Amino acid sequence: MISDEQLLKAKILVVDDQELSVRLISSILKKAAFVNIFSTTDSRQASKLYQEIHPDLVVLDLNMPHLTGFDVMEQLKALEGGSYVPIIVLSNEESQEARFQALQSGAKDFLNKPYDPVEVIIRIRNLIEVRMLQNEIKDQNKQLETKVKVRTRELYDTQLDVIQRLARAVEYRDSETGLHIVRMSYYCATLADKVGFGAGESDIMLTASPLHDVGKIGIPDRILRKAGPLTAEEWLIMKSHTTIGAEMLSGSSSKYLIMAREIALTHHEKWDGSGYPQGLKGENIPISGRICGLCDVYDALMTKRPYKRAWTKEETLAEIKKGKGTHFDPNLVDCFFSVLPEIERIKDDYQDSQTDNNLESKEK
Repeated sequence: MISDEQLLKAKILVVDDQELSVRLISSILKKAAFVNIFSTTDSRQASKLYQEIHPDLVVLDLNMPHLTGFDVMEQLKALEGGSYVPIIVLSNEESQEARFQALQSGAKDFLNKPYDPVEVIIRIRNLIEVRMLQNEIKDQNKQLETKVKVRTRELYDTQLDVIQRLARAVEYRDSETGLHIVRMSYYCATLADKVGFGAGESDIMLTASPLHDVGKIGIPDRILRKAGPLTAEEWLIMKSHTTIGAEMLSGSSSKYLIMAREIALTHHEKWDGSGYPQGLKGENIPISGRICGLCDVYDALMTKRPYKRAWTKEETLAEIKKGKGTHFDPNLVDCFFSVLPEIERIKDDYQDSQTDNNLESKEK
């Protein structure tokens, strides 16, 4: 509810080329206890004053030299960008056509000359109250919008926190993975940028890809941490980490977990259909899984394990080229080589400080 005190403090701009008319309106307003009254007899100054004062109401004459009231209303509408402009029109015109044109141009009410002081105050108070109520609603909407943004950010941060903690759990479960997950997620985001992902999608890839092996949480230690080769039966169990991961991540509406599920399920599929768990082929493999699969292999080959040496750069790149069109998406391999300097910079920035003991290469 708008109080009398608020109403009487409203800023009112009077625009009329007749000095006598301006004095008369101003006198009526002052007698009614309005205290913020501004005026001009030059219609060319109206828009400038409007921007400086930000009035709650404009009292505007229609018939003026230089710029008519209709011209001024067009200027004010342009300044407000289509928002509500509180204008009450002064006119000797009583024709239906003139009133209709004024309403079309943005007028909210009319005052006919000569003025009735009581009518002037009632109409002006009504319009100012509407304006102030609208401003209150706008302020409330802004506050609500701010609260929604804060809450959305909190939910976003919570999602990221849960994902990061889950990825950390995989690291602990899968022995000492070092910075493999960090490197691989940055490789994936870099490659996603190159193949045409938008900034938002690349960020999702960066956040989701660390969960590619989350299903290993369900693999027994005797298999996951086995130092020697796996038996055929053990290998079947090891491969099930893809479907276990997908099951763990399913059912979420989070865009991060939706992509993470897709990656967990498909990052061991191969372009020629010889991968697992579904034997998907070519573009039937989601692009997120293809990207993660390539980046995962690159980092695993380049990393030292207790049961193997780190491959050289030349050996690793030769292996990736060899897999072009069989293991890997051919176009993706070309994109990978085009961003190789950035991939190598990431690798240098996130070198492991200790021996990485995970068993990634058993899956390659």
